[in-house]
Amino acid sequence: MDKIYIGYTFVLNPVEPAREILIAQLGLANFESFVETETGFIAYIQETDWHEAILADIQLLNANEFDIKYTKETIAQTNWNSEWEKNFSPIMVADKVSIRAPFHEVVPADYTIIIEPKMSFGTGHHETTHLMVQHLLELDLANKKVLDMGCGTSVLAILAEMRGATAIDAIDIDNWCYVNSLENVTRNNCKNIQVFEGDAALLINKKYDLIIANINRNILLNDIKTYSNCLEKDAILLLSGFYEEDIPVIDAEATKYGLELQEFKERNNWVAVKYQKK
Repeated sequence: MDKIYIGYTFVLNPVEPAREILIAQLGLANFESFVETETGFIAYIQETDWHEAILADIQLLNANEFDIKYTKETIAQTNWNSEWEKNFSPIMVADKVSIRAPFHEVVPADYTIIIEPKMSFGTGHHETTHLMVQHLLELDLANKKVLDMGCGTSVLAILAEMRGATAIDAIDIDNWCYVNSLENVTRNNCKNIQVFEGDAALLINKKYDLIIANINRNILLNDIKTYSNCLEKDAILLLSGFYEEDIPVIDAEATKYGLELQEFKERNNWVAVKYQKK
């Protein structure tokens, strides 16, 4: 059966920092995909996760310092392509990585990733994906074994292969992300990526040179021990999906398991941190 989604279009004044705060709060309420617009963003949640009071506990909607308006519509999965064609624009990261849909005009770039994101998260538009792309551009991935955990569209796994990784696992708990990742891996002619549907339970006895985990703070805190156990000595762990003020709690957990903070990148208060296994 096709999934049905509920879409909320939010118009914000001022747009920032309201957008980043509201997206974070909606993410905790099971909204799973966001498309930024000039005046705010569109948030999507599966109809099965939606209820009439879904916005009742979203604190920012009651804040006096922001003017927030929204409308709601129901979207069938079969209409999703047309929704993305209306709202998904191509982007360039660090003047090197072009992320676009098949219907976008070709632009010169060192790396061109073609995705049809549908309901999957990870178009490169969100700060966290953007930051992870920047980290990957700085790493030597030649012949590395890589895990893209919470892969969404698998845009990061695809870039890892383009950067020389020779064995990549892409994992997401959401079936739609799993299916979409398979499509995007094929679309980009990737040969070294295996896509799996599931969670950290799939990582038993696995070892990697690099783990990418762009999820959210609570899941990361729960799974850092598992990630550490899967890292070779001196291997790298990239974590994102949280704010700069969350770094201390993330670092406290990571330090327990032999992970040493190397650096972090910040964009609109979102961060992507780099750890090394000692």
